[in-house]
Amino acid sequence: MPENSILLIGVFPLASGGRKAVCEEMAERLQAAGWRVYCASAKTGRIARLLDMLWTAWTNRRSYSMAHVEVFSGPAFVWAEVVSLLLWLLNKPQFFTLHGGNLPAFSRQRPNRVAALLRRAVAVTAPSRYLYEQMIPYRQDLVLLPNALDLDQHHFRVRSRPAPRLIWVRSFHRIYNPQLAVEALARLTPEFPDIQLTMLGPDKDGSLEMVRETAKYRGILDRITFAGAVSKSQVPGWLDRADIFLNTTNIDNMPLSVLEAMASGLCVVTTDVGGIPYLASHGKDALLVPPDDAEALAGAVQALLRSPDLAGRLSVNARHTACQYDWRLILPKWLDLFGTVEAGKLVTTS
Repeated sequence: MPENSILLIGVFPLASGGRKAVCEEMAERLQAAGWRVYCASAKTGRIARLLDMLWTAWTNRRSYSMAHVEVFSGPAFVWAEVVSLLLWLLNKPQFFTLHGGNLPAFSRQRPNRVAALLRRAVAVTAPSRYLYEQMIPYRQDLVLLPNALDLDQHHFRVRSRPAPRLIWVRSFHRIYNPQLAVEALARLTPEFPDIQLTMLGPDKDGSLEMVRETAKYRGILDRITFAGAVSKSQVPGWLDRADIFLNTTNIDNMPLSVLEAMASGLCVVTTDVGGIPYLASHGKDALLVPPDDAEALAGAVQALLRSPDLAGRLSVNARHTACQYDWRLILPKWLDLFGTVEAGKLVTTS
């Protein structure tokens, strides 16, 4: 069995709306470092994806020496449970990474089930301090290993005098509350008549049509550009054309979309939920507002447009924060972690 070979189990591009998923980015980085990488799954549909994961794990069992599995809440948790059981039967060392702002609530309802899964892993990583602190009851030796981005892909420009060009980047889904951005825009329009909002992302649950209807009702539909799902390589260009980034989510962990905006030097206004306050500090590198509060969101944008000193300070500090998450710093930590296991030998805490 070749050394430096790994199976990555997670949600790959076709299942994530066109943008690169975290596991795809890891696959590319490991391949560039000389690893042989097997991936699953890009299938759509829960059953098809699970079957593809199991098939890939089984048919390539003699070709990979270890596996990395992404652990989400909800139905996706079942993928991790079932695939992990197969990997355990195959005597493959497993590494898990925890994902999703809803995973702590999910785990509180199923503590024994979650702890049982995590015990199968050689190591379990958390991509944010928030998930680390929330999930430590289920596995005491969690490893804090943040999500990463390619800093070189994001052109940095200081927004010391931001124009009223807003951007929102996320899937159109109720948990990300895209309508909040529209409501804030409606409140800002009277003072800033040339304000514009660009919204990037695929529609996941019909929220896009609801956003359009809200914008039409508010009389601001002509101020919004709906760009749809775009590839990850296109995101930096869209960010570069904007000055203020809106993150309106109700549930979050460590969103790469916010990190990418910070890397580009945008002034970030975000809801203060989940792992966000672990990533950004209010008044230092972002402005944090309560969730589902259009007045507060609009007020934060208003403050940025009125105060060049505040905007410039946040912009510079945001880039400094993003620099801590560059792949050149994070990948060696992954390689060190994978290097702690002898190929083909399962180590478990159970």
